[in-house]
Amino acid sequence: MMKRLAVSLLVGLCALLAAGPARAFCGFYVSGAESTLTNDATLVVLMRDGTRTVLSMRNTYTGPPQDFAMVVPVPVVLHKENVKVLPADIFTKVEQLTAPRLVEYWEQDPCRPVVLYDEAAPMAAAAPGAAPEEEKSAHEHHVKIEARFAVGEYDVVVLSAQDSSGLDAWLHENKYKVPDGAEPYLRPYVQMGMKFFVAKVDVAKVKFERVGSGPPHAVLSPLRFHYDADDFFLPVRLGLINSGGKQDLVTVILSRNQRYEVANYDNVPIPTNLEVSDATRRQFGSFYAALFDRVVDAHPRAVVTEYSWDASSCDPCPIPPLEDADLATLGADVIPSADQGSGFVVTRLHARYAKDTLGDDLHFRPAPAIVGGREGMEQGAKPDSSNNFQARYVIRHRWAGKVACENPRFGEWGGPPDGTPSMPVPAMDLAFAPRDADLASLVKGPAPEGITLSRGTPAAPPRIPPASSGCAGCSAAPSGGDVAAAGVFALAFVAMARVARRRKR
Repeated sequence: MMKRLAVSLLVGLCALLAAGPARAFCGFYVSGAESTLTNDATLVVLMRDGTRTVLSMRNTYTGPPQDFAMVVPVPVVLHKENVKVLPADIFTKVEQLTAPRLVEYWEQDPCRPVVLYDEAAPMAAAAPGAAPEEEKSAHEHHVKIEARFAVGEYDVVVLSAQDSSGLDAWLHENKYKVPDGAEPYLRPYVQMGMKFFVAKVDVAKVKFERVGSGPPHAVLSPLRFHYDADDFFLPVRLGLINSGGKQDLVTVILSRNQRYEVANYDNVPIPTNLEVSDATRRQFGSFYAALFDRVVDAHPRAVVTEYSWDASSCDPCPIPPLEDADLATLGADVIPSADQGSGFVVTRLHARYAKDTLGDDLHFRPAPAIVGGREGMEQGAKPDSSNNFQARYVIRHRWAGKVACENPRFGEWGGPPDGTPSMPVPAMDLAFAPRDADLASLVKGPAPEGITLSRGTPAAPPRIPPASSGCAGCSAAPSGGDVAAAGVFALAFVAMARVARRRKR
């Protein structure tokens, strides 16, 4: 039994949530041996429709291939029908579609003639029987095992507790080696009436991948949860327990005809439509990581908007847009609307944070549509009636051939002269990219507003105008709770507004 991973994923809550600027995951890892595990990067996909939230989560961790655990709060008791495992490739597709992109254009022959142009989810295994020693320990510590089931490779237990000390003791007694000092982080969620979703995983089934020259990272099989709650927020403070340096969280929200932003942190659009030098192609990931860091340096408590677009289209497209089957995989199969496959807006929010930069959970609110990052537009984001915003960077090759006509037409851009396709290049695995690119030498033309390309003291970057409604500055921290500074912040991160605090016994 000890050769199992304990992974508690915030089923219901994470479903509406996204991590905050102190930790890239909604819970914490627990090693099954005397070793330390840290989380590097998290991609969370949320689908929101009415009061229904569907959370799909992919996580990686750095550490030895030993048993570990993850603990996450959830707003309601989840049952087997609320949870499923997903194919990993859906996350790759979402990441590629929404990632910052490098495009390349060639100026066309200024003398050329004018041409006029009229999947099934894996079956769940049988639920394991309750362990008598767990039941006895739960009773002694005022912990209740609300549900127990198996899905994919995960054996799941959903817990409730009357006090955080009892929950902490139960986890220790049942071989979940919770990090020292976990009890104060558990306390506010217990006081809120949250549940705790715990899943054990066989470590032998975990796949390890190597990104670049770094150490292998374990990639957990993705999990999807859904539930109903009036509010839309992500509990992230448990992730502070074992935060190991900088963490990246990318949250992608799919909602019908609606962009989202965070309500209790600043919302900053990434500088876009920058012309860059040809050398950028060899270090695009590093270029973007450095640009992103410069924005966060200018506005430390910010969640950065990188993409907002209709799910059924893109321009330019690094891959084909999402199809109805992809939307069903990500939650359209369990949303209440009859017309499940149409009208979704994809919003990508990105935060990078350290342990001392998060004070509150993340709360989401609807936001007005924006545009930016399209050919012919200026830099930055602007309000609009529809969402067409992307992080887009352009290499331009000026016409170098002969000009043998009286009225040349310069400034018309397209593919390379030899006719070969030129596809956009997405910036992937940004958490692991070098962050030392010389932006001053790579960006052509003036620096984006509020951003200093050379290292130094930057000015405040432009902000997306706030929505007229929502939870500006709301906090999920209960009064008297011993938590990390839960107050009103100007931090722009993906968060959800308070989840329903109802108990299901």
